[in-house]
Amino acid sequence: MCGIAGIIYRNGSGDEHQVGRDMTAMLQAMKHRGPDSTGYALYRGDEDTFVMHVKLSEPNDRDPDIDQRMARQRAEVEQRIKAAGAKVHDISEQERTMTVHFDFDGDLKAVADAAERVRHTEVLSLGRHLEIIKDLGDAETVSEEYGLGKFTGTHAIGHARMATESDVDIANAHPYWAYPFPDVAVVHNGQLTNFHDWRRRLTRAGHRFQSECDSEIIAVYLAEKMSQGKSLQEAMTDSLTELDGVFTYICVTEDELGVAKDMLGAKPLVLYEDDDVVALASEEIAIRQVLDREIETHDPYEGEVKVWSR
Repeated sequence: MCGIAGIIYRNGSGDEHQVGRDMTAMLQAMKHRGPDSTGYALYRGDEDTFVMHVKLSEPNDRDPDIDQRMARQRAEVEQRIKAAGAKVHDISEQERTMTVHFDFDGDLKAVADAAERVRHTEVLSLGRHLEIIKDLGDAETVSEEYGLGKFTGTHAIGHARMATESDVDIANAHPYWAYPFPDVAVVHNGQLTNFHDWRRRLTRAGHRFQSECDSEIIAVYLAEKMSQGKSLQEAMTDSLTELDGVFTYICVTEDELGVAKDMLGAKPLVLYEDDDVVALASEEIAIRQVLDREIETHDPYEGEVKVWSR
């Protein structure tokens, strides 16, 4: 079933909008659609440094020496990315993840690859704007653990997951970053029936995947299209004919938010937009959590792509 949500503020700077708080309220209102895990892709305003989120373990990791192992992982990740040329400014630790702020002049894939050479690690997100946080539990649980109530930014997407075809873990939780492309992420409600075909194509093109979830395919597919010169609108429009299945998804880049519904339009989504804000979600109740006035929402049409800029 799952619940997806997105919000983009079209006025002011990222410092003025409590995007972490607002996305938490939207996702918590849809807790009934996905109690297994919650994920956020949050976008700050203009940043001078890169930010990388790295997963060190899964909640079900049974290693009896897990704390010592993760301490070694943190030290080795720092060592390896410095060796790759990154100038590290700050490292913060969470229960199962670490966050690294750094400067780098070169191909970011080299930094991501260096981090992932450390056993058991996975880069969840990398960019100047994007930060992906995802874990088990509902939105309020994840927000409290990672301090997201204080996160200010320009736009965000989120996902409340009900696991149906893959494990309940962080690897299969949404959103998905489009490795190795910075600042591109996707949340998705639905199923892709040509998932395996596109996974083979993109793998042959040199991309790697960290999960068995079809939503990760969408993220990499769109980023690959944009790397070839297509706009987000054009890439998403192509997906309606090249990706088969029943789906609604939201994609975000450093300054855009877009939504696409397949030709059948079976997966629900409603949206509200005005000159100041665009908010969309699987259910209207989520949008009403963040707007303190009477609103009218509408449904995108089947086979429609809409994109907004901040």
